Amino acid sequence: MSIDAKGIYQAIEEMRAKAPVVHNITNYVAMNNSANALLAIGASPVMAHAEEEMEEMVGIASALVINIGTLSEAWISSMFEAAHQARIRGIPIVLDPVGAGATSYRTQTAKELISSEPPTIIRGNASEIMALVDEKTKTKGVDSAASSHDALAIARKISADNNCVVCISGETDYVVQKDKVIKIYNGHPLMTRVTGLGCTASALCGAFAAVENDAHVAVAGAMAVMGIAGEMAAQKAAGPGSLQMHFLDILYHLSQDDISQRLKIEE
Repeated sequence: MSIDAKGIYQAIEEMRAKAPVVHNITNYVAMNNSANALLAIGASPVMAHAEEEMEEMVGIASALVINIGTLSEAWISSMFEAAHQARIRGIPIVLDPVGAGATSYRTQTAKELISSEPPTIIRGNASEIMALVDEKTKTKGVDSAASSHDALAIARKISADNNCVVCISGETDYVVQKDKVIKIYNGHPLMTRVTGLGCTASALCGAFAAVENDAHVAVAGAMAVMGIAGEMAAQKAAGPGSLQMHFLDILYHLSQDDISQRLKIEE
């Protein structure tokens, strides 16, 4: 897949043809939104968090998405087991360190997941990414207290140390693989008024990684599609409630022309 409208749309066509299973251990807040977005784009979502079925569930998946939004001890055990099984099978792992920096429990959990079973992709807002390295960084709930550009140096370090792709989402999305940085300028401010859209972005990263071997390219495609669909939905929406509805419909109908007309990306 190339990082242009044609390449991004080819990945979507492959999703629609193959319906890859994306296994999500995600939070209660975002579970429905993420599952619906994956269905709309063409993937097949599974939302399962019982440790007893992790080996079998990961066994049928083409990607694993771990989201620490609503943590509990049992869920954390499942996350480690699922990540372990995914590494054995060689399928991509996406980690969303939701709220890292808000409490020591979730910051430590995110760090331990990274060191134990290094993910393929880490996607979070600036404060979350910074908190993975800088213990003084504070996150305002699950919202970022910093701009995406502020986290760029730390994202480069995390990427180099863990041989992974790091995505910082914000007004500008940065997709970082060591010294390579892709900037994506798509999106709309109304998207910040809908809970769980960041979690949805991580789920879409999993879907793209399921059909594209180059994680850097896969994440760029996912974030571009996320931003473009958000822009198009905002044009039709009366507010945050109808944005969600239009967002799903636009993902379902998204065409190569839509991507070509709106894509704002810089390599």
